[in-house]
Amino acid sequence: MSSSLPARWLAALPALAACAAVAQTPSTPASTGAGATPPALTYRSALDGYRPFADDKPIPWREANDTVHGRGGWRAYAKEAQGSGDVAAPSNDAHPQEGHGHAMSAHKEHP
Repeated sequence: MSSSLPARWLAALPALAACAAVAQTPSTPASTGAGATPPALTYRSALDGYRPFADDKPIPWREANDTVHGRGGWRAYAKEAQGSGDVAAPSNDAHPQEGHGHAMSAHKEHP
């Protein structure tokens, strides 16, 4: 008998869904009636205010690199993307990592 219980519930589901659909009546505003004037419809295009794409003129790569260097390099952009306001002042070093690490001349070649 317990094995037929889920089958009975499954058979009752369409009836419950039909009852729920009948219970939902469309809502109508109180001002509608036989003599009521419907509100005026307005149309606004989805393309109102559309501006066509205009590609910016590219700048020479050297000028772009100099601009990035003058702003503090990639680290300044990384800090800006993280939201930290303490961007370091740009350095005048051409290669800020130069001199770090070990010197290759200190290694001796093995014969």
